[in-house]
Amino acid sequence: MRKFMVVLDDSRECLNAMRYATLRASHTDAAVVILSVIPPEEFQHWMGVADLMRAEARERIEAHFEVFAKWMRSKHNVHPTLVIREGEVAAEVLAQLREDPEIGVLVLGAGSDKSGPGPLVTLLSKGSANLPCPVTIVPGEMSKERLEAIT
Repeated sequence: MRKFMVVLDDSRECLNAMRYATLRASHTDAAVVILSVIPPEEFQHWMGVADLMRAEARERIEAHFEVFAKWMRSKHNVHPTLVIREGEVAAEVLAQLREDPEIGVLVLGAGSDKSGPGPLVTLLSKGSANLPCPVTIVPGEMSKERLEAIT
């Protein structure tokens, strides 16, 4: 089965990427993998504190995922899978793409503020010739109606 992979983070543009991947999966009978990465700098403390912080980060991610998953299941009959990895975001995205050959498209949301589209979009765009699958970049300011029309 072909899969769309979306990176779950706290950015505004993540919502549009999630929406696009869900609509495309729904229309093409595909699946959605939602990847969330816990950065290593969150665990630069004593071991006991780091373990507690890691557990709290996982709980936040799972709660955030469940909001999207409930919408995907109830509105679009898409049943997403959550993958949580730890490390540098770009490296973990690439590792997940290489480890799961069923992922056919990476969907990223592009930020619309003056600092640019975001570090992940920028980095993966520069190295896109070596990616194992195509990347779809969804504009963060695109309206819900426009997304629905093009998917």
